[in-house]
Amino acid sequence: MTAPWLTVTRGEAPLVLSIPHTGTELAGLEDRFASAWLARRDTDWWIERLYDFAAGLGATVVRTAISRSVIDVNRDPSGASLYPGQTTTGLCPTETFDGDPLYKPGQEPSADEIRQRIESFFEPYHTALRIELARLRVDHAKVVLYDCHSIRSVLPRLFEGTLPVFNLGTNDGRSADLDLQGRVSDILARTGESWVVDGRFKGGWITREHGRPEEGVHALQMELANRGYLAEPDGRGTPENWPVPYDPEYTRPIRATLTEILKTALHWAMT
Repeated sequence: MTAPWLTVTRGEAPLVLSIPHTGTELAGLEDRFASAWLARRDTDWWIERLYDFAAGLGATVVRTAISRSVIDVNRDPSGASLYPGQTTTGLCPTETFDGDPLYKPGQEPSADEIRQRIESFFEPYHTALRIELARLRVDHAKVVLYDCHSIRSVLPRLFEGTLPVFNLGTNDGRSADLDLQGRVSDILARTGESWVVDGRFKGGWITREHGRPEEGVHALQMELANRGYLAEPDGRGTPENWPVPYDPEYTRPIRATLTEILKTALHWAMT
């Protein structure tokens, strides 16, 4: 299971954080992408830093350093869309969120190459999650899987208008107990920021595959609009202004909310 691109930080509390989209490694494909910057533009920038307090709560953290442009470990490995009828990117995407081609002409991955990426990167990530969830379930009746994400606030190709700051996904209530969902929703309601449950983002493959309340695993996806923790520029961003640097002072309010959410999830799991 071990690999230089896969990081598993173990804790003993009944909480696992999944960080699937902060990776910037391009797996030797730099010359095939239209540009390295474009291949990294849709990264969930600085999410691993935003949640770096979680290990101190006893949480287990699983993170991949491989870019989502190489393979997206939060997509259905069969290639089926998780949002039928809506625009989204695929397992091994060939375009960005804005619809820009990711690869130089003729350099897109073949079916055989996609299968190799699944074997090399996708399956080890999900195996790591299964191992950690099973390990914690030995000592805990309930374990919370919290899937960490972020996205630009305005992406007309993917959704209308401006995305709420907090986007909680539970696969329409199927991936987690409704009481847990309600407790997190109460926290979001108190922030004064915009928020939604199971709106445009209901949870991807990680939430849907591993969230099994009947087996004691309760999965939440949190999709944060970038403006909630970054001085997000207008528009698509350019190599000169994206990503913006991580600013601990700017993130202080949202980190307080995220800390409350994780502490609440832990308390719920332990009672």
